[in-house]
Amino acid sequence: MGEVLVLVDHVDGQVRKPALELLTLARRIGEPSAVVLGAGDAAAAIAAKAAEYGAAKVYTADGAEFADYLVVPKVDALTQIARAADPAAILVTSSGEGKEIAARTALRLESGIITDAVDVVAGESGPVAVQSVFAASFQVSSRVSRGVPVITVKPNAVGPEPAPAAGAVESVSVEFSAGAAGTRVVARTPRVSSGRPELTEAAIVVSGGRGVGAAEGFGVVEELADALGAAVGASRAAVDAGWYPHTNQVGQTGKQVSPQLYIANGISGAIQHRAGMQTSKTIVAVNKDPEAPIFDLVDFGVVGDLFQVLPQLTAEIKARKG
Repeated sequence: MGEVLVLVDHVDGQVRKPALELLTLARRIGEPSAVVLGAGDAAAAIAAKAAEYGAAKVYTADGAEFADYLVVPKVDALTQIARAADPAAILVTSSGEGKEIAARTALRLESGIITDAVDVVAGESGPVAVQSVFAASFQVSSRVSRGVPVITVKPNAVGPEPAPAAGAVESVSVEFSAGAAGTRVVARTPRVSSGRPELTEAAIVVSGGRGVGAAEGFGVVEELADALGAAVGASRAAVDAGWYPHTNQVGQTGKQVSPQLYIANGISGAIQHRAGMQTSKTIVAVNKDPEAPIFDLVDFGVVGDLFQVLPQLTAEIKARKG
């Protein structure tokens, strides 16, 4: 099997969980090689983590350009590495930045690209990517027919599984293009941490909608989320009403999530919301309207007042956790 390049997403010296998922997926279709860009002094630790999850080789490249400018320096590096390695595929996390890097890289390599895959498997003619389309009503299996397949994969597509490998580190000197300095980062403002998992990466998401009634109503949603170690989401109706930040919106015009468990509270189940969470592995809904469309989608449904149901559930979870 050929080499599969995995662009490793990292923050503050820590490998993000979706990168470990990509390394796990890469083992299905070839021999994983991690690409670590702009990690500075943390490069060795990140390389070791990548090796723990199956990276036989780790390409590292560093330089002020990765921090000072947007996207293009990473595209320069990934393209250069891909041309030298001639990989069987390139896997990138399906985030906003990840999809832009993937698209630019595919264009430079004159290759096809598949975005927002929810699974990747080996096929007779190369990797096959599975996508969830039309608001997750259908699944489509596709493969790239030209060049090196470039595939972006949604977080939580697979559980990360350790598989220790050699992790041989190869330092790469990148020749940056003239366009690398086109967009400079002039300031950074740290995001205030809620202490909860990142919404798109969380294994459990607890969301609230119009039925929460007011900003204060999200208190019971947050208490349940904290008991479960979950992220908090919100429907478009809730964020448009100003009850919760737009950064937490789940839906077609918000963030798309695919956790192991999704709990929808006071959410009717409009197509706009379903498009953002329908690929969740297990879906639970709490709604006092027995005719709510969300019940057509769920694995488990509770017809009841969320202000009565959620506190009881939270108390039971805390009791069982001891």
